[in-house]
Amino acid sequence: MPRGQKSKARAREKRHQARQEPQNLVGAQATRLNEGANYQVEQRSGSSQALSTMESLHRRRLNEKVILLVYYLLYKYQIKEPITKGEMVRNVIQMYRNHFLEILKRASDHMEMVFGLDMKELDPYRHVYILVNKLEPCCDTVLNDDGGMPKTGLLMTILGVILMNHNCATEEQVWETLNVMGLYQGRRHFLFGEPKKLITEDLVQENYLVYRPVPHSHPPHHEFLWGPRAHVETTKMKVLEFLAKVHDTDPTTFPFLYEEALKDEEERAQARAAARARRAAMARERSRAKEGVPPTPNKV
Repeated sequence: MPRGQKSKARAREKRHQARQEPQNLVGAQATRLNEGANYQVEQRSGSSQALSTMESLHRRRLNEKVILLVYYLLYKYQIKEPITKGEMVRNVIQMYRNHFLEILKRASDHMEMVFGLDMKELDPYRHVYILVNKLEPCCDTVLNDDGGMPKTGLLMTILGVILMNHNCATEEQVWETLNVMGLYQGRRHFLFGEPKKLITEDLVQENYLVYRPVPHSHPPHHEFLWGPRAHVETTKMKVLEFLAKVHDTDPTTFPFLYEEALKDEEERAQARAAARARRAAMARERSRAKEGVPPTPNKV
């Protein structure tokens, strides 16, 4: 090839290489950017999974602390000792002290729903708490005040079923609710023992429930009503409030039951006022008798 043509060929090749180099640089840079982006996505994905795993582990540990605190509170209730924040942190919560309020709230909700025990703060400065049975004692003892497993929450649930079924629930309606709670006929429960014996014998003998056959039923059926002791130790309003809390709602969302509970509260208030008036009259008569004053004649 003549010298002039060789020079022209080399010049064209250099110009071609010059045009290709920027394209190659852009391509290489794009490849590196894509590789970097992919690496960042993978890194973020890995970090997100690790964070999710850590959160799951943290939540599981908190759940375990709630369960442990429930058992600790039950133990304190059975030995009739007050509970302090220091004891709960030292013996149960330990390194999760920053989550004390959350763990305590969940544990106290569980104590109320399952066992019918309200947690009250006696001393807000020293953070001293006690557990109080939701039933008001009318006798020397309250339900399960013998050191056994508190059954007030279970009783309140059954009273609620009766209330919601016009104050008289069939045995089937009661068992339908108890089955949801994990209690079944013929299957021993790890907390409450034999459920059928508990609700058809024990609570009946303690006068909290009435268990009677349904008249003229074929085959024979039974039904539950409130027992005389339940009428004394709790009220329809308290049971309705308990049910509302279980369903995470307000008592007024059950308008007919709420109206019935209000009427019951008014009747109880009137009965208490009449009883106070009778006691006052009797006290006046005794005072007159001591002073030798003749008794006041009854009005015709």
